[in-house]
Amino acid sequence: MDTISSRENSNILPVAGVIIGVIALLLSIIAFVKVNSANAKIAAHDEKLTALDSQVSSASASVEKANSVLTGLRTSTQDAVTQLSTMITEAGGRITKLEEAQKARPVASVKGGSKEAAVAGPGEYVVKKGDTGASIARANGTSLTDLKTVNSDVNWNKLSVGQKVKLPKK
Repeated sequence: MDTISSRENSNILPVAGVIIGVIALLLSIIAFVKVNSANAKIAAHDEKLTALDSQVSSASASVEKANSVLTGLRTSTQDAVTQLSTMITEAGGRITKLEEAQKARPVASVKGGSKEAAVAGPGEYVVKKGDTGASIARANGTSLTDLKTVNSDVNWNKLSVGQKVKLPKK
């Protein structure tokens, strides 16, 4: 019986070896396909990385250019502020000189400084106590609108006694 059972085992071994070989071959084909798929994905990612590297380089160059422009703007702004400061200082000095010169001059007072009454020139009216724009216009035969147009700098709500107002031409 030993010889029969060893023959039966002998016949099964080659078949088992072939089955195992086929399984190994199938597994290697599947592994090969998976590796090729992974390599394709890696290649696609490499292309994307290359594109990103290009974009990063471009962005970096843009940032450097923007920093350069910003530095230039900062410098020119500082120069302009310095120049403006100098001009303001000079203007302040001139204003001080003008104020000192004005203080040194004798000032003629409109209100009560002179005993003489203000005299109207041709085409003028001297405001008296109680006058309004409407009363002045009525007294001189003109409209309030025309009177206000000729005297755009006058505050009609605060007329002062002795103030001169231009009259419109008839």
